[in-house]
Amino acid sequence: MKLSRFAAFSSSLLLAGALALVGAGQAKAGDRALALDYVALGDSYSSGVGAGGYDSASGDCKRSNRAYPRLWAAAHSPSSFAFTACSGALTSDVTASQLAPLSAATDLVSLSVGGNDAGFADVMTTCVLQSETNCVNRVNRARSYVDTTLPGRLDSVYRAISARAPSAEVVVLGYPRFYKLAGTCVAGLTERERSAINSAADHINTAIGKRAADHGFAFADVVPAFTGHEICSGDAWLHSVNWLNIGDSYHPTAAGQSGGYLPAFNAQV
Repeated sequence: MKLSRFAAFSSSLLLAGALALVGAGQAKAGDRALALDYVALGDSYSSGVGAGGYDSASGDCKRSNRAYPRLWAAAHSPSSFAFTACSGALTSDVTASQLAPLSAATDLVSLSVGGNDAGFADVMTTCVLQSETNCVNRVNRARSYVDTTLPGRLDSVYRAISARAPSAEVVVLGYPRFYKLAGTCVAGLTERERSAINSAADHINTAIGKRAADHGFAFADVVPAFTGHEICSGDAWLHSVNWLNIGDSYHPTAAGQSGGYLPAFNAQV
């Protein structure tokens, strides 16, 4: 009886050790690569405008090697990676020209879209060049668009993704607040304008998050990661207006992609 118990105990130890070694081997393999197919869609916040290091082959889409999709793919080595996000993309552009890599085999999709539909560029141009009243009125028009029109446009994109990649995990990323209020800026927009723009960012994030949830998608809120790194914070991860390279204005820097967008995406995958 004693010998039998010893043998059984020894066998249990050997089995546990073997399982631990197998588990460790699997964990290390997982650190090196993930056997999944990943497709990155969206607008300039996903393509990496403002981060520099652009792939010349991407042309005006300005897909950056420092954008969060490329950083994630470099860290996880998925089985396949397709990067079709493009600067200036509207929801209609995503459905018309970015979905080709999606298929029944796609496992993971990332997406940021909706800001251009709501008139992001025109809002900021109005606020920088015109009066406070015109700025606030333009922000309010954008908010109205988000309430009345954007949800249907997001639905069209989300349905198209689900139709082409029915098994994929889809992570929809939002937008940061641009300004730290009562911050370090001593010129430029008024506090009322900055507050209105921040409120509009929250408004569109709420709309995007709701539509994503209704389609069974995850929503990655980047506002917490960017808190303390807004324009006027003294450690901004966003470009302010850049008259020498206007396209970079109000887009994340390389630090904003790696320190803001990438962790928010990682948290949802």
